[in-house]
Amino acid sequence: MALKAVVHIETALRDGKTFLKNSFCDAPFKLGDITEDKSKKGLLLMLMSSSPGMLDGDEYNFQIRLGEGTATTLQTQSYQRIYQMEKGAVQSMNINLEAGASFVYLPHPVVPHKGSSFTTRNKFFLADRCSLIWGEVISCGRKLNDEIFQFTSFHSITEIYRNECLIVKENVFIKPAEMNLAGLGQMEGYTHQASFLYIKDSANVDELINRLAADLESSVDISFGISALPVNGFVLRLLGCKAEQLFILLQRIAAFVQLSTSLVVSKAKAHV
Repeated sequence: MALKAVVHIETALRDGKTFLKNSFCDAPFKLGDITEDKSKKGLLLMLMSSSPGMLDGDEYNFQIRLGEGTATTLQTQSYQRIYQMEKGAVQSMNINLEAGASFVYLPHPVVPHKGSSFTTRNKFFLADRCSLIWGEVISCGRKLNDEIFQFTSFHSITEIYRNECLIVKENVFIKPAEMNLAGLGQMEGYTHQASFLYIKDSANVDELINRLAADLESSVDISFGISALPVNGFVLRLLGCKAEQLFILLQRIAAFVQLSTSLVVSKAKAHV
C-alpha cells in the first residue's frame, strides 16, 4: 500500500533564540530537537524515519515555515533509498523563510535502486535578508551490488524565489536508458553528483568562490564547477565516485562559508 506522508515544521524567535513553534509528522517520520547549546540563537532539528525507503506510489510532502530572524538547521538520519517500482514515487518540499531567517539543509545522499522512478521538487521562498544553504547528493544506485545507473528515472527540480521572483532553478533529470551518461557533458566516467547552493547578502561571494576553487583543485577523484548567482551567492556542482565523500565535502563547505561570513560580519561591526 502506497504511503502518503505530510511533515509540517514552523519555527519562531523568542528572547533572541529560535524555537520549534509547531510541528506535525505523519508516519514514518519523527522530528527531534537535538540542539546542544540552548544559549545560542540557532535551532538544530533531526528528521527521522522508520521506513527503509520510498516504495511504489509513495508521496512525501514537507511544509516548512521559518519565522522572522530565526536560524534553523535541518538534518536527516540516513541515506534515502528509492526501491524498485512501477509507477514511481514523489517528494515535494516547500520552505518559506521570513525576513532575516536562515536555513541550512544538507540531506543525506539519495540512492535510487534498480527499476526505481523518483521525482522530487523543492521550492524555497525567501524574503529580504535571508540566508540559505542547501545541497543534495545523487548516487548512481547500489554501486557495490553492480547497480550502476540501472534505475528508470530520477528527476530533481529546485526553485528559489526572492520576494516572489524566481532567482535560481536547478533541474537534474537522469534517464539512463535514453542517455549516454559516460559521454561528454554528462557524467564522463563519474558515478555520483552533488549540488550546493549558498545565498547570503553579507557574504563576500568573489572571495568565497576563489578560496573554494583553490581548495577543491587539490581534492582527489572529483570534478567541480562553481558560479556566482544573480543574487549574492553561488552554486557549486560536483562529480565524484563516492556518495559519502561528496556528502562530507558539502558539510565541510557549509561550515567554511558560515565561518567565513561570520568573520566578515564581525569585522564590519567592529568598524561601526
